[in-house]
Amino acid sequence: MSDCKTRIIAPSILAADWSRLREEVKKAEKAGADWLHLDVMDGHFVENVSFGPQFVATIRPHARITLDVHLMMTRPDKYLDRFIAAGADRITVHIEADHDVGKTLARTRAAGLGCGLALNPATPFEAVMPHLNEIDLLLVMTVVPGFGGQAFMENETMPKVAEARDYRESHGLSYHIEVDGGIDQRTVGIAGAHGANVMVAGTALFGAPDMAEAVRKMRV
Repeated sequence: MSDCKTRIIAPSILAADWSRLREEVKKAEKAGADWLHLDVMDGHFVENVSFGPQFVATIRPHARITLDVHLMMTRPDKYLDRFIAAGADRITVHIEADHDVGKTLARTRAAGLGCGLALNPATPFEAVMPHLNEIDLLLVMTVVPGFGGQAFMENETMPKVAEARDYRESHGLSYHIEVDGGIDQRTVGIAGAHGANVMVAGTALFGAPDMAEAVRKMRV
């Protein structure tokens, strides 16, 4: 498992060309990406629909790197087993969703997967504190989830990233801190300075003329 302070670059498959999915996965791997980030949206928890377990299963045979699956779903507990079976390596669920958070996290860990918890920009850091010793990743959404291309919400979210870092250090924990939304060559440095180490980026990577160069710049 990667150290929680090692920078990890995770291109978001939402920004890939889905008509060339296998090639896009290989392009990300060749460019040096560490994880692939897969945003699952159910049309209820967020006002958009993306894909389900079958899509993850389609990608799995072509990906040698970690499949980082983010469930933006009202009832992630109902679908958890399907995403586990589809080949996810990590599954992150939302604190705001309608489920028993502790039980969902325990099921994920029991399946041998990386276990993450996410919070939206409007949700205070205190909401996730009871579960921080149960996870190995905390995802701080840096835009309102649902659609790509939004502006990075620095003032609303970076204090929470710093809180997550400080809490981790003061309590001897080792969870990754992931950010997702508006991450590009400029904002990756801001997020890193506040304590984030897992950087999810869509168009800044899949839309770059040279993806390998874009990945390298995000590691600086």
